Amino acid sequence: MAQTGSHFRKPQGTLQMTQGSSQSRALPVPSSRVARLGRLGSMTAGVAGNMALNGMAELGRGRRPSFRNLLITPANMTRVADQLAKMRGAAMKVGQLVSMDTGEVLPPELAEIMARLRADAHFMPPGQLKKVLNDNWQENWLRSFKKFDVRPIAAASIGQVHRAQLKDGRDLAIKVQYPGVAKSIDSDVANVGALIRMSGLLSKGFELAPYLEEARQQLHDETRYQLEGQYLSEFEGLLAGDDRFALPSLQEDWTTHGILAMTFVSGVPIEDTRNLPQDERDRIAYDLIDLLLQELFSFGLMQTDPNFANYRYNPETQKIVLLDFGATRRIDKMIARQYRDLMRAGLRRDMDALGEIAHQIGFFDGETTQRHRDSILEMMRLVFEALDTDRPFDFTQTELSRRLQQQGMQLAEDGFVLPPLPIDVLFLQRKFGGIFLLASKLGAKVDLRGLLGRYL
Repeated sequence: MAQTGSHFRKPQGTLQMTQGSSQSRALPVPSSRVARLGRLGSMTAGVAGNMALNGMAELGRGRRPSFRNLLITPANMTRVADQLAKMRGAAMKVGQLVSMDTGEVLPPELAEIMARLRADAHFMPPGQLKKVLNDNWQENWLRSFKKFDVRPIAAASIGQVHRAQLKDGRDLAIKVQYPGVAKSIDSDVANVGALIRMSGLLSKGFELAPYLEEARQQLHDETRYQLEGQYLSEFEGLLAGDDRFALPSLQEDWTTHGILAMTFVSGVPIEDTRNLPQDERDRIAYDLIDLLLQELFSFGLMQTDPNFANYRYNPETQKIVLLDFGATRRIDKMIARQYRDLMRAGLRRDMDALGEIAHQIGFFDGETTQRHRDSILEMMRLVFEALDTDRPFDFTQTELSRRLQQQGMQLAEDGFVLPPLPIDVLFLQRKFGGIFLLASKLGAKVDLRGLLGRYL
């Protein structure tokens, strides 16, 4: 891309790049179905080879190898994480969902390996990037730009973001979709689903198909950048006048189906705020939880992806920067009403009402044994008991998480299979868990009961 002259160059001067993973580098995105299937096949063969070698080693020591222990090893998780990061697209997105695990499924050391998928992905080399831009924009588009940085400031599963300046003075963030990602979603989801089934890690009787179908539909929506732009503008309107948050503004004249153009909003990674004074960290966590409750109970519209990279912080303005609205969903009013009733019953310690609402939401059904039902309600009771205090909830305390993890593992070992949940519930639980994890990372203390009271 050197032929484009000084207008198309790597960042310099005041243009700063986000620090990405030390392992991120320019790698072409495999865009054909055959190439992507080949990558998954190679990954599977490598994992199987590792399992066979480790299994023989265990037998040689006179021990019967465990399938799960052979599968979930640092070597295998590293292979999976590396391959998904190279593929990007739906395959990497599934890996990111797994990486949100907070210790309930993966051991800490393996969760750390998979967490690499939440950091910057590999990015497109300049030649591939130029082709994507030429396919989406008018001829001689570069003449309108004062500067366009070749190396992205962020790269993720579906696209990468570049800093650019137009000659009319606008400072932009340009989100460019990887080639072939949208067309590969159906095959990626089907192939990853097959790998999950082959792994033998699913509980007996668990129906994976409905979740894969919802994931497929959600991923298709996330590749529609014009739709994401509409959600961005809608959130900008909903949060107008709320000086706690900053959002980029959609630039429609440079937005296409595969490119999203926005104003650039500066900020540091949200995790960096863990070094701020306690009261500032508490305020940030409070504001994020308050936003979550607004999305659920007031807006009926939620950005459902709690990936830490979607939040930044501007130390000068003390505003939380909200990014990436591709995973935005409208929340069914009935689901919101059920969650309000669930929280009211839980805080009242009304176990009969709590059980009825939990049943309505779908946490258990008519096939669930009384023993499993009681265990689920006991886990809910523990949560609401922790909230029922005049003191701020301390997110650094691990006792609640430890007890919930222990009871969850006992449920799984006892043969409990979660009934198919409404997709809104799955995304809500994911958002709750992600914000809880972020507040824990910040070491925050928040008056959750008082905050909930505003909405209940």
